[in-house]
Amino acid sequence: MKISFAFSLLMTAFLFITACTAPAAEKTPKVVETVQTTAVKPDMGKVKAEIQALENAWAEADNARNANALAAFYSDDAMSLSNNKPMDVGKAAIQKGLEVSMAKRVKGSTVSYEIMDVFGDDKQVTEVGKTIIKDASGKVASTGKYMAIWEKRDGKYLCVRDIGNDDVKVK
Repeated sequence: MKISFAFSLLMTAFLFITACTAPAAEKTPKVVETVQTTAVKPDMGKVKAEIQALENAWAEADNARNANALAAFYSDDAMSLSNNKPMDVGKAAIQKGLEVSMAKRVKGSTVSYEIMDVFGDDKQVTEVGKTIIKDASGKVASTGKYMAIWEKRDGKYLCVRDIGNDDVKVK
């Protein structure tokens, strides 16, 4: 009986000690600081004006039939998808395609480019526009539409991709 009394006493002490012991401290969640960066949205009106200025200079070179000046608007790795012809890949191929196209143009005709929309950011801009080709008398000979992707490289926008096609001619 002494053993059972001693055992009971030991068990009671054990239960008392474990019951009175404070629970283990809960782990505090690790605090993670996050920094919220707010991207400054570019002024797309300003970007559109900058692209329109490029298109005006483009039209001037185009109307002067200066394929070399037009090729300068393209990046070396550009691709041009012109109407009714294979894709031109690279600035040299684009320039060659421009020379061929210019040789076929009606003398005295002029082209203008009007931006309808721009979207993107100040590093890469997609432009959607329309073309108007007039004959020597100033009468609209044809219209078309295009898209161009411009990338800012070394502080200057260069055309990296473009595609265009003619509208249906009205008879």
